[in-house]
Amino acid sequence: MHESAPILKAFTREKLGSRYARRMRDEGKLPAVIYGHKAEPVAIMLDFKEATDHFSAGEKVFRLDFPGQHNKDEMQMVLLKELQFDFLGNGIVHADMARVDLNEVIRTRVAIHLTGEAVGLKAAGAILIHPVSEIVIECKVRDIPEYINVDVTSLDVDQSITADKVKLPLADMKLITDGHAIVAQIVEQREVVTAEAATVGTDAAAPEAAAGAKAAAPAAGAKPAAGAAGAKPAAGAKPAAGAAAAKPAAKK
Repeated sequence: MHESAPILKAFTREKLGSRYARRMRDEGKLPAVIYGHKAEPVAIMLDFKEATDHFSAGEKVFRLDFPGQHNKDEMQMVLLKELQFDFLGNGIVHADMARVDLNEVIRTRVAIHLTGEAVGLKAAGAILIHPVSEIVIECKVRDIPEYINVDVTSLDVDQSITADKVKLPLADMKLITDGHAIVAQIVEQREVVTAEAATVGTDAAAPEAAAGAKAAAPAAGAKPAAGAAGAKPAAGAKPAAGAAAAKPAAKK
């Protein structure tokens, strides 16, 4: 399968360190390292655009073309193990590659591509979700697939396809990902909207009730209404029963 694996031109790096790595990236190169098979790690650099185009296409196995190497059938076969990104998580800044043999059995991640139009999508409010977009399998290096297709045509509402239902390309391949992991599922979006609307309605009623309660209570420091206890009697009014009579004026 990988006799036609992409060829990456590689150059040995003599200077190491973040400063030199930054300078290489500015010049259109990608710092990388190859290791494994009981050999010493080798720091290399790749053409940034050439390498990242292959990475974006899902390629994992490559043949490295070093200067002075003429027999392409004996090129070093390597497996992309890890990509390192900048602090924003957008740009690739480094690649780790492991030496491999085509018959070596390894574990690797493989992308899942959903194909077909699910019958359940015809229902109002139904949507297709794709929680797991790649699975981990165990296989020989020569058999690593670029991706695995999963047909969702017969998938209906409230149905799902789990990882253990994914058909692997070859019989000797082994699924490592948890078999219960959901690869594809049809759900009704209306249930989520209804629940949100009910929550909003409940929250809106609370402030209105609170506002009504405040209106019923008197404002702090308000003066009592006319006729309330403690009001002064009107001028000329008779004293209340039981009140002491006023003393007569003294005669001259």
